[in-house]
Amino acid sequence: MIDFKTFAHLAHIDLGEPQPKPTSLEADQMEAANTLWTSEDGKIEVGVWECSQGRFTARRDTNSEICHIVSGRVTLHGPGGAAKDVGPGELLVLPLGWEGEWTIHEKTRKLYILHAV
Repeated sequence: MIDFKTFAHLAHIDLGEPQPKPTSLEADQMEAANTLWTSEDGKIEVGVWECSQGRFTARRDTNSEICHIVSGRVTLHGPGGAAKDVGPGELLVLPLGWEGEWTIHEKTRKLYILHAV
């Protein structure tokens, strides 16, 4: 029998103690995350992530990512200078191979779904 999972409101899930963001372009940026579910084959991961204000680089070399912004406001900077502002309630997709920068304008929390290839 395969059962389903439910989780508390995403804004209130405990993420643990924030740690320094490894790909931050600004030294004091902090992040925290809580993995909520992982598929049996390890190819899909669902979790909640939060990051403080600042800028960081990101690459999707081994997985794609779907993000639903719970709170905060970000600007995504993609290849060729493309930029897009994203805020609470919006969904974004970072396809396999995407690379760019995130600018976090205020502490931001997102639901993420990673799909590994």
